[in-house]
Amino acid sequence: MDFPFTLNQLRYFNEVARHESMRIAAEELHVSQSAVSTAIAQLERSLHVQLFIRQRNRSVTLSPAGRRFAAKTRTFLASAESLGEQGALLGGTLTGRLTVGVYAPIAPFRFPRVLTSFEEQHPGVDVDLIAGNLEEIRSSLVGGDCEIALMYAHGLGPGFETRVLETVRPHVFVSSTHPLADRGSVHLAEFADEPFIQLDFPYSRDYYDQLFRLVGVAPDVRYRFNDYETVRSFAAMGHGYALLNQNPTPATYSGAQLVALDLRDELPPIEVIAVWPEHTRLTIRARAFVRSCMDHYLPEE
Repeated sequence: MDFPFTLNQLRYFNEVARHESMRIAAEELHVSQSAVSTAIAQLERSLHVQLFIRQRNRSVTLSPAGRRFAAKTRTFLASAESLGEQGALLGGTLTGRLTVGVYAPIAPFRFPRVLTSFEEQHPGVDVDLIAGNLEEIRSSLVGGDCEIALMYAHGLGPGFETRVLETVRPHVFVSSTHPLADRGSVHLAEFADEPFIQLDFPYSRDYYDQLFRLVGVAPDVRYRFNDYETVRSFAAMGHGYALLNQNPTPATYSGAQLVALDLRDELPPIEVIAVWPEHTRLTIRARAFVRSCMDHYLPEE
């Protein structure tokens, strides 16, 4: 049986439909824009239907027929990808591309080891990474820019499947010369009159605000930064205290030492999760990556 389309034409069509732009689709596919335009034109001629309405600003929108065809195309491509994965498994190897999102502040910790282990086990899989704040990673999942992500379980909302990988408690971070640096553990209220250095990410900010409310403290916010290491360096230099969950090396970019203090207060921890859109059938590559994450995180719980 002869088909009026090729798999590549359907892939090109799917990307153009997703981005409503030939140019962006070409960039995502790593091909020329003319190759995408030609493939779409050939597909429309073969099907005897107009799939896109061309706009004056060079964007495109799906025609009514194109919208119906797009829904069927997504299902077809998912089935084709699954078939390819099953075929690869017959040879004992995984191949293809996997895009993973990661919340920037947790990226430097266990994630590099997870990635190294995964690539050693599955050298045929090319892993692309998207790093950003929680809202950016959530948007990447919803928009289909990444298949799975590692992030904090804050501000996620409904419509996602998750696997809890780690529970991380908050700590106060101070300079090694701070009067309380040798205490080991403290109450958050002990810092009520000191300047606070805030990690100013969406949702993370809300979480830390919640911790202060729980202990009845209104923090004196001196500095706000959307960079994890900048917050740590300012605290290490004695410009104030910081409230963070990850507890890496005491060394900072400033050269000064940072001390992590346990909190005696009963405060909610943060969950590190693997997450993907609900009702999505993960590729075998993505499922293998989730297993790698669980292997590295859960044994230490």
